[in-house]
Amino acid sequence: MDYISAAQAAEKWGISIKRVQILCKEGCIPGIERIGHAWLIPKDADKPADMRIKSGKFIGFSEKYRHK
Repeated sequence: MDYISAAQAAEKWGISIKRVQILCKEGCIPGIERIGHAWLIPKDADKPADMRIKSGKFIGFSEKYRHK
């Protein structure tokens, strides 16, 4: 199986290297392997869907429930 580095995946998918490393750490990319400090990502792996909340729905949520 052919592998690419996190930097190559970041360029391919149009995201930062740090974001690719986070996705690897969370196990969102199937078939990844870790050699030392480097992540090896399958060359044919698809970019995982971004599951982060972008709606702003939870902005200020914790302030609402803080004890005063």
